[in-house]
Amino acid sequence: MLKLWLILLTLFFLGGCDSSKSPEESSAAKQSIEEPKVSKAEVAVPKTSVEDLDGIRKHGVLRILVPSNTGGQGYLPRKGSPVEEQRRLAEEFALSQGLKAEIIPVDGFFQFWPVLLEGKGDLVASNLTVTEERLKKVGFTVPLTHIREQLLIRADNDDVKNKADLNGLRVMAHSQAAYWRTLQKWKLKYPDMVIRPRPAGLSDEGELDLLAAGEIDAVVRDSNIAQMYLGYRDDIKVAFNLGPQKKIAWAIRPDNPKLLAALNQFLYLSHPEYHADDIHQDDLAGIKKRRVLRVLLRNNGASYFLYKGELMGFEYDMAKAMADSLKVRLDVVVTDSHEQMFEWIREGKADIAANFIEPIATDLTEGLAFSRPYHFAARHLVVRVGSRIKTPNDLIGHTVLVRRSSAYWKTLELLRATGINFNIEAADERLDTEDLMQMVAEGKITATVADGHMLDIELARGTTVRSAFTLGDQRGHAVVMRKDSKELLEAVNGFIKQNYRSTVYNILRKKYFKNTRRIQRVAAARQETSENYKLSPYDHYVRQLAHQYSFDWRLITAQMFQESRFNPEAQSFAGAVGLMQVLPRTAESMGFKKFETPQQGIHAGIKYLNWLRNRFEENLAEQERIWFSLAAYNAGLGHVIDARKLAQSKGWNANRWFGHTERAMLLLRQKEYAAKARHGWVRGGEPVLYVRNIRQRFKAYINIINEDKAAGVKPEWEIDEDELALIY
Repeated sequence: MLKLWLILLTLFFLGGCDSSKSPEESSAAKQSIEEPKVSKAEVAVPKTSVEDLDGIRKHGVLRILVPSNTGGQGYLPRKGSPVEEQRRLAEEFALSQGLKAEIIPVDGFFQFWPVLLEGKGDLVASNLTVTEERLKKVGFTVPLTHIREQLLIRADNDDVKNKADLNGLRVMAHSQAAYWRTLQKWKLKYPDMVIRPRPAGLSDEGELDLLAAGEIDAVVRDSNIAQMYLGYRDDIKVAFNLGPQKKIAWAIRPDNPKLLAALNQFLYLSHPEYHADDIHQDDLAGIKKRRVLRVLLRNNGASYFLYKGELMGFEYDMAKAMADSLKVRLDVVVTDSHEQMFEWIREGKADIAANFIEPIATDLTEGLAFSRPYHFAARHLVVRVGSRIKTPNDLIGHTVLVRRSSAYWKTLELLRATGINFNIEAADERLDTEDLMQMVAEGKITATVADGHMLDIELARGTTVRSAFTLGDQRGHAVVMRKDSKELLEAVNGFIKQNYRSTVYNILRKKYFKNTRRIQRVAAARQETSENYKLSPYDHYVRQLAHQYSFDWRLITAQMFQESRFNPEAQSFAGAVGLMQVLPRTAESMGFKKFETPQQGIHAGIKYLNWLRNRFEENLAEQERIWFSLAAYNAGLGHVIDARKLAQSKGWNANRWFGHTERAMLLLRQKEYAAKARHGWVRGGEPVLYVRNIRQRFKAYINIINEDKAAGVKPEWEIDEDELALIY
């Protein structure tokens, strides 16, 4: 979701710019176009509820507990507030689940636990330290970060340098804070230390004021909170760390396993620490260090496809579960052809490949290893309904079309070796089995070969094909990786052993291969997508406006999904509204008055993105400028400028985003770099993930909607193929 407070910050820094640089509103915004009607669901939220995620989804609201002293007006610390950041991240989680976020302020830290456990909230998002005592009461997510408890003293105090100096110090702390217990432990060693509980009603800032005034000698803060204060206060400093690293996480009720699982998956995805454009030929340790598992999939009805804006597929869902088990993020890579899958694994462009691949040794699979089977299916010769081919002998004189890289080719060669004289013709490696079955149904070819699960999908869709006969026993399908990835192979085999034929596995198998009604629904939607190029209810607007500003309409649609999940009534905590999550101030500055409507909301977002694009130098390559512009849309132009300068100082290419400037953006989360940046601290992982998610969805849209093949004409709003090659 858009980090709108950062856009506000950007607009603040840009306030001195000549307003004439903002383009005037075009006539396209004034066109009368019928707007899609999207109803707003009525939500009845119980005051007290201890339901897990399924129950939360029924009433559509996630209740997020936060400290009552956050979100004050006119308060914008230079380095940002971790508590505010976490609140916004929790709101993004709600959005990712299709839920409305209800922020519930809680007075007093000690009130979090009873309010949560009594069912008056679902999630505590408040920079919580994970302790053994708290683990007995509530459940915690995976860590958002790690901190150290730090002793803060006056800036002019040079007498406190190590823990021995705790003797005689007057230290104030909140009695319900985790570091209260830490101080009690140190008091056993330094009994002359005086620990004063913070008076009721005294704020964090007020406590620091007492410290600066000399009324107390020290306070304790988590290191990420201390960093925030040091960003704008010069009257305090850090004396030393009080102990080892501790985990910061969110709390939920201990009996909410589904909510915990969804939160953990979301948090894994929200902390990218990798550079997916790089070549990596490392093993599991390298994958965990990068925190990303790169999986090659094919875009088809069994593996990976788009349905109503969502990415789905049996192997996609299994890959997500595998990545989750490894505690890394999933990055899907789609190849142009089947042969390319094996090449890219060997070259290190991906870690594993999954496409219902039969583990056979050929020249194509040299240097690769196969996992244990995760799926089994019988192999069928597929012919058109009404065909007279019913036995192998009926094939005599006919031609069967399959890909040469597939295991089907070898199967057919073995059949022909029995004396049955038929032809085997090599299909285009870019075609999937479902494409070949469609060609059979249309009478373009006589026969092909397909595994049973793929045939089941086509039969459920109503494709006019049938199985003539089976070709041998059931065959196993395996995951492919490099032979030297021995630890990864062991981990994948362990995952398959644990999950094969599990409840989740069986649900996914039924969902994608056995549920006829669902397959028909999905097929209809995919057909509408591929033939009518429909990605959202707002394609008509996006096409017109993207063309007007020379953007690829599919890229804008991918951004719109990232911002609002196509919800025209989406609204952020900062007041940003609509499909493109534009701030009213931003929309109004560009001449839009009814920006809450889909048409003007989309127009305002595209126009603002274009305005950002025009802020970069003309000699910056267009295919790079779009990624910089998206990053600026999310994090603010000033932070992108800082990241480019930092990238240059690091010897990286400041004119490239992926693998270069995005790395510098991640560094701006760290104090040593943010302190020297003009625009200060930024949650750098946010724009990095934002741009990567948009690019990945953009790739999916390109794979799924290919106007060139469908119409034979390239619309003028599309990016050149040469440019697309550079983008990828």
